[in-house]
Order: sequence, then C-alpha cells, then structure tokens
Amino acid sequence: MITAIAMDDNRATLYRLMAWLSPAFPVGAFSYSSGIEWAVEAGDICDAATLRDWLAVMMNDGAGFCDGVLLAHAYRATRAAEDLRAVAELAAAFVPTRERFLETTAQGNAFVDAARASWPCTALDRLAQCGCAIAYPIAVGVAAAGHDVPLEQALPAYLQALLSNWTSAGIRLVPLGQTDGQSIVAALEGAVAMTVERALGASLDELASSAFRADLASARHETQYTRLFRS
Repeated sequence: MITAIAMDDNRATLYRLMAWLSPAFPVGAFSYSSGIEWAVEAGDICDAATLRDWLAVMMNDGAGFCDGVLLAHAYRATRAAEDLRAVAELAAAFVPTRERFLETTAQGNAFVDAARASWPCTALDRLAQCGCAIAYPIAVGVAAAGHDVPLEQALPAYLQALLSNWTSAGIRLVPLGQTDGQSIVAALEGAVAMTVERALGASLDELASSAFRADLASARHETQYTRLFRS
C-alpha cells in the first residue's frame, strides 16, 4: 500500500517546477524550433559555437527576455488579484510572426489544460476564462503564482527550460552530439541569470527585442520548403 507523505513547501515548489517544465509535460515543445530550423538551413548556425552565439542573443535580447518580462508581470498581476487580460493580450500581440504566435499560444493553452487537470487552482481557472489567446509565459506565470511558487524560482526555471528546448532543436538540426548540447547549456548559464535579473526589474514599457535575425528566421521558416519543426 502506498502511504501519502506531505511535502514541505520548498520540496513541493521544486517538484511542481520540475514537472511543469519537464520535456514530458504535454505542451508539445519538442515540435517547435523558434526559427532555428531556418537559421541552420541558411548557414547562420553550422556548429556548436554558432548555435551558442545564436541562442545567447535570443536569450538576452529576444524571446528569452520578452518571455521573462511577461511571465513576471503575469505572476504579479495574479498575486495582486488584478485583471490578467491586459498582460495576456499584450503577450499575444507582441510575438513577431505567425509561427511564433502559434508556438507560444499552442503551448500556453496546452499548459493551462494539463495544469488545471493535474494541479488545479483558482488562478488557472481565471486565466482559462479570460477569453483571449494565452501565451506560454503567461500560463506558467499564473500557475506559479496560483501555487505559491516564488517568482525568483519560477522565472529561472522557465528560461532554463526554454534554452534547453532551443538547444535540443539545434542538436537535431545541425546535427550535434548531446555533449555539445550540454556544453552550450552550461556556457549560457550566465546569460540566463542576467536575463532573469533584467526581466525581474523591467516594466512592460521596456518590453523589446533586438534579435532581428531570429525574428527574420521565424518569418522565413513559414515558407521553408523542407521542414521538421512547426516553427
């Protein structure tokens, strides 16, 4: 017979973050490359060094920073019992291409559905009923707030998972070895930490991306002749 043992708050927080941001959580993250597929096809990414440099820009100055800001503001709006619609609508409107919109909203909606089924809370119910497209960082931020997961833990965990998914796409596309992939994740630990600090202190007015080549890659991927990924 299995005996239930209650976890303390810190262990429960860690358990939920690992479950929600695991590759096994059913959001379909493995099917998206965020334009990396086109960057490989175009020759911008051809080895571990170029993949690392590309991902550093995406994290520091592109989707990583933007997702971090949006997650933080969704978290704070949830904790303050404020209307989430404005932040959710901004997140959906801010994505630069059609495929990036599909990527973030498909994962966001899938995350909400799975989390409500397994870890229900009032905050996720409110988000599901807001009547607008739900971007992935919004969904994770609301779930973290609704389950009392500290923002200072949720944000780096989310960005590390995002970086890992990008790296996984690059490994399959270049292709690279698994050791190369882990070396990239290790090398960008500082980039993730820096992005966390910037995102935690940023206002919504500071939401901006200067990763133009990555945005162009996402747009070009829409008409790429041979594709393995949905974005």
